[in-house]
This record gives sequence, C-alpha cells and structure tokens, in this order.
Amino acid sequence: MRSIWNGAISFGLVSIPIKLVNATESHAVSFRQIHTEDGGRIRYRKVCELEDREVTQAEIGKAYEDADGSMIPITDEDLSHLPIPTARTIEIVAFVPEERIDPLQMGAAYYLAASGAPAAKPYTLLREALKRSNRVAIAKFALRGRERLGMLRVVGDAIAMHGLLWPDEVRAPEGVAPDAGVTVRDQELDLADALMDTLGEIDLEDLHDEYREALEEVIAAKSAGETPPETREEAAPGKVLDLMAALEGSVRAARESRGGEEAGPAEEAEVRSLRKSGAPSRQAPKETGGKKSTSAGAKKTAAKKAAPKKSTSAAATGGAGAGTGRSGRKAAAKDTAKKTAGRGTATKSAPAKSTATRSAATKSTATKSPAAGSAADKSTAKKSPSRKRSA
Repeated sequence: MRSIWNGAISFGLVSIPIKLVNATESHAVSFRQIHTEDGGRIRYRKVCELEDREVTQAEIGKAYEDADGSMIPITDEDLSHLPIPTARTIEIVAFVPEERIDPLQMGAAYYLAASGAPAAKPYTLLREALKRSNRVAIAKFALRGRERLGMLRVVGDAIAMHGLLWPDEVRAPEGVAPDAGVTVRDQELDLADALMDTLGEIDLEDLHDEYREALEEVIAAKSAGETPPETREEAAPGKVLDLMAALEGSVRAARESRGGEEAGPAEEAEVRSLRKSGAPSRQAPKETGGKKSTSAGAKKTAAKKAAPKKSTSAAATGGAGAGTGRSGRKAAAKDTAKKTAGRGTATKSAPAKSTATRSAATKSTATKSPAAGSAADKSTAKKSPSRKRSA
C-alpha cells in the first residue's frame, strides 16, 4: 500500500518513524459528465474571472474570503511560520478508555506502518502497551495543511489511527428528538424486544452493496449492447397507523424469513398481544399447565360416566321415587337376591351388603338433590325397561 504521509509517533521521549496508509477504500461507481447530444466530455476549466482566461496550476494560490467578499491572500511562507509542532509528528497527548470516544467524532481511518527496521521495537512496544492497558491513545497531527485530532488503537498486529473531529465540531442534537409527551407502553417494548431477538445477529462479512452490484450489471449489459436487466422495485412503506400491529407483523415476517434455519434463542421470543385497559394480564400456559388441564378434563369425563351407575342403583332401590320407605328397600333387596341366586352363600351376603350400602347412598343423594334423582330415574328407565317392571 502506498503511503500518503511520512513522519513519526511521539511517545514521550520515544520517537517511532511511521508511514501513514489509508485503511479504507471506496468501491463506489463514479460517473463523468457528458454532452447528451454528442457524448462529449464536460470538463471544468479554471478561469480567472477578472481576465476571463484559463490559468495553469502554477498560477493558482490560496486566499481567505472575508465576510464582505474580499480575498485575503495567504502564501506558503505565511503558513510555514505557524506554531504547529505536529507538522511531521503524531504527538500522543493522553491515553483514555475507548468508550470515552464518541462515535460521532470518528472520521477517516489510517494504518500506521513502521518505517524501517529501527522502528520495529518501539512500534511493538506501543502496540503491546495499548493492548495491555485496554485504552486508546489520543494524538494530534497535521495533514493537508491543518492540525487534526486522532485516536490510535490496535487492529490485529497493527496500529490504526482514526481521524477525530474536534469536540466543538460536533453539533448538539437540539431539536432532533420528538417533542416530549410521547409514551411507550411495556407491550410495545416487549414486541420490539421480540423483533430484535428474532432478527438476531449477523456476520458483517455477509453484507455487501447490492446497489453497486446492480449498477455494474447495467453497465456491463450496455457495454455489450444488450438490454439492461430489470431490477425489482420494492414496495414503498405505508403509513404506520397501528404500532402494535406493525410490530407483530414485523415479528411474523422475520420468523417466516428464517423458517429454514435452526431454531435458536431468537425463535423462542415471546410475543404478548396488547390487553385491554383494566383487564388482567394473561400469560400463555406452560407445558405442565396443559397436562393438568387434560387430567382435570379426564376426571370430569369419568365423573359423568359414573353418574348413570348411581342413578341406575337409585332406580333399582328407590323405585319410582326416592324415599319410598321400607317397602322400597325390601323390593330392592329381593330383586338383588334373585339376581345373585346360585352363586353360593358367601356370594349372596356380599351383594346384599353392597346393595344396602348403595341404598343408603341413594337415599342420601335423593335427599340432597331430588331433581337429579328424578332425571336419573327417567334416564335409567329408558335404558333398562325390565328393571322398571321389576321394581
């Protein structure tokens, strides 16, 4: 890489000969101005407005334009007497934590290359000192006729310098932020967090200038005498009338676009819908909650299935109505005895005891809920007419 400036880094009493090299480059496609009728180049000519003639570079000097429009000539000799100690030196003035530097101040970036073998040892010393201290160096230097501010930091095995604006060159953000009185709800912040989690991180190496690539395709096609390819027009964004709906739509679109990727932390972001004012917050049930609700439903179903059995017993022991007295109980016992005949003496006593227990339960149930017993009797009567006749 070609150096654009030669000098030295002043590090206390240590002097490090270095070369300044551009750390960045522009890949933008540039155009020339032409005459549209015949394609001729349009060039700028430096003309003296007093003599109305073109002048050469040797005839051009510097001047400062005063407020009234008059020109004050400034010669190179005038500039040579200025008290600039940093004319050929990058003078380090302080070491500060990197977070102290406002990114708004950062400008062009350069690499500082060691100039010659004698610079290798002090260059390495400064680099390792910056690494171990986790700080950056603030320096002054002169470039292209004026003194500038810079920040030195370690990039890999090299020392880089970022040109900085002077603090008074950074404007205060007055009148930029919206007027006070705008409030953001927690639900909107939750959706914004979910959107950020869904988008996740990206490798900056994957980013590229799509506009430049499309422009190069157009130039290549026209150079070959072909029709330029048509580019896809993106839909203009509409007005955001509902911020919550826009955030929810953005989260859905981001998740759909990443549907082919493996699920990660961003996929598990919870999106909670906006609840009405005054309504309690409802959260999505957890997996264990779903199991509990299923068990509860199963218990209810089992209870419904067990109900006809009780009503059947009630119909068998109670006859047409609950509470018929001793005659009803005797008839039920007699009916049960007929059914269990031939099973043995031990078998007869067990059903009789069970029937008596059922009769007591039926009596208790009938006392608590007569309406339920009547409905059960009707249901049982339809299902088993023989039992009704027997009763």
